[in-house]
Amino acid sequence: MIAQLRGTIVRTDDQQTILDVQGVGYAVNISGRTQGQLGAMAGEVALLTEMQVREDSMTLFGFLDLAERDAFRLLITVQGVGAKAAMAILSVLSPSDLTNAIIAGDKAMVARADGVGPKIAQRVVNELGEKIGKITSLGGALAIGDSAAGTAGGLDGAAAGLFGDAVSALVNLGYGRAEAHSAVMRVQAKAGGDNLSDMIAAALREMGT
Repeated sequence: MIAQLRGTIVRTDDQQTILDVQGVGYAVNISGRTQGQLGAMAGEVALLTEMQVREDSMTLFGFLDLAERDAFRLLITVQGVGAKAAMAILSVLSPSDLTNAIIAGDKAMVARADGVGPKIAQRVVNELGEKIGKITSLGGALAIGDSAAGTAGGLDGAAAGLFGDAVSALVNLGYGRAEAHSAVMRVQAKAGGDNLSDMIAAALREMGT
């Protein structure tokens, strides 16, 4: 199996890049987010890869970091989600955003991906809820190590209750659940606190309100 390629980009378009590795050109399928990142890079690049082998084809999928690769691996374990749908989801959601959407049960965020309907999005949220701790990184926001992710990374009872109250208050103010969850998570990771009003105010600042 090809697990990584290092070489020079020949061309990148339509969510595929051609990587020249010592004179051999490899066609690697990438997410829209990765395509945007590669567009700003020059010289030699390294891509982590997953290879799918079928009777009539061998297809490579490339990722700039472990978090996206691991998110891809999790997504394709969901019934009805193939590699194409997984890459579509990762084109609109970073691994951090995907994690937050799953924790918050926000299928609408997942359904933003091209070709992913509400039924598949709901399945992603449901089936990955217990597996989300396997995503190795959250883009530097807050690492999730196990199934305690549902309580914002294993907070104790009082802190988890405060966390939930803050998210609910923001949702009642009209913010999306995933957006609210992410903002409160960032506040909790930075400063913690035990005052609901202060936490809501800090979360509003995080969202630029």
